Amino acid sequence: MLVKLTEFFRNLPGKQCTECGKEIEEQHECYGNTCSRCMNVQDLT
Repeated sequence: MLVKLTEFFRNLPGKQCTECGKEIEEQHECYGNTCSRCMNVQDLT
């Protein structure tokens, strides 16, 4: 049985950081696999 494309993407597991294993909040313009903490990126808020 074929699965709808939207259902396929909805059921994918969350992306995890390759350094610490923490789940990454994905962004549409980014294909990175390392979280901001492991990249030493400062929060600008």
